[in-house]
Amino acid sequence: MSAYDYELHEGFIAQHPVEPRDQSRLMVVEKSTGKLEHRRFYEILDYLKRGDVLVLNDTKVIPARLLGRKDRTGGKAEVLLVKPLDAGWEYWEAMVRPGRRLKTGDKIVIDSESLVLVLDRLAQGMRKVQIIGRDLPHNIIKKKGQVPLPPYINENDVALKSYQTVYARINGSIAAPTAGFHFTEELLKRLASAGIESAYVTLHVGPGTFRPVKTKDIRKHDMHREDYQLSPETAELINRAKEEGRRVIAVGTTVVRCLESSATKKGLVMPGQGSTELFIFPGYKFRIIDGMVTNFHLPKSTLLMLVSAFAGYELIMRAYREAIKERYRFYSFGDAMLII
Repeated sequence: MSAYDYELHEGFIAQHPVEPRDQSRLMVVEKSTGKLEHRRFYEILDYLKRGDVLVLNDTKVIPARLLGRKDRTGGKAEVLLVKPLDAGWEYWEAMVRPGRRLKTGDKIVIDSESLVLVLDRLAQGMRKVQIIGRDLPHNIIKKKGQVPLPPYINENDVALKSYQTVYARINGSIAAPTAGFHFTEELLKRLASAGIESAYVTLHVGPGTFRPVKTKDIRKHDMHREDYQLSPETAELINRAKEEGRRVIAVGTTVVRCLESSATKKGLVMPGQGSTELFIFPGYKFRIIDGMVTNFHLPKSTLLMLVSAFAGYELIMRAYREAIKERYRFYSFGDAMLII
């Protein structure tokens, strides 16, 4: 784990996105030569070819953070909704705080008309909870929930729209697939006009995104499970590109995990719904992706290990040193990296 640590001053952590989004900085990392270039994100067109397939994650962040008070004591309590356990969004797998003090049967009062009932203990510190109120659970979450911002974002009033990609479509994430933040609708149109195809998968991002690796031997880390869906149309588009020798470029680590989890031994993808606990670190043999767009990730994170597996550990560490030297903006709202 210590090999994936680096020191970053707090001032490098972006607290809000650049506007327009495609004006963010872009570091281009060339795997074959080790060359690093400094550009703006809208210039990504200079590095993509006609026939390339960009794969994007169209998951949509929900206002999954519910704040309230414990019914018994009046003390502050918080619920982070992680995964719905029924179609009506009444029952959830969730994280609760204070976790040790909340017992089965405790109630977290959100307002005079809604509460969260704490139920069973689940794996990895999760709890089963029930949303109860006069309104439908969907509406309670929409009206009373807050944006589940990463812990390193200091602002509390960031609009939900600011923490979404422009192509977000399927509700279900507690964190955004942030590599997609840099795309604007205009840039997507320009990419299409240049003959670059776009395909979409859905992977709902869970709390594992922010969970640090705590084991000294990274192979012993327990990855959090995330659900994904890969449509027949997307699979056909990707498989045709692979068979024709065209590049498949993943926009974000979530897309990488989805595609690599769907990969067959022949280097194609299988459509369908599934869940993945795939942990990618150096030594992993990629079967689908030929390039990726990503942000600059937390020290000791599984995401940093994934990009190190794809580009090579030494090259990524050099790129991060260069990013700090050149004062790039880091993490969710920060600048981007294109690895090709």
